[in-house]
Amino acid sequence: MDSAHSSLPHHRLRAYGTALGFLRAVQDARIRDRDLRTQALRAAKSVCLNLAEGAGRVTRADKARAYTVARGELVEAIAAVEIAHESGDARREAVSRVLALGAALYAVLTKLVH
Repeated sequence: MDSAHSSLPHHRLRAYGTALGFLRAVQDARIRDRDLRTQALRAAKSVCLNLAEGAGRVTRADKARAYTVARGELVEAIAAVEIAHESGDARREAVSRVLALGAALYAVLTKLVH
């Protein structure tokens, strides 16, 4: 996907690209527990979608609401991966990447909310 020259607002938001990387990291964790995998992937996809929604909003309050939801979904996805790891149901190498990208994205989302 080449979004470098796109005029869509979420393509101009660096956090959106990070969120897509976070989604790939969650996928790479290869969570074996079906329920946790579904939860983690749903939440990671929701981070991307809420970032895109916030980028498309006009007022600061509307943007902040969407970014706040994205931040909550991010924490949920991270927790699902952590729980899968603790249960022996996720690839160890991928968990570190999820945590690193998650922490970086959380910091960005916190700035976008405030």
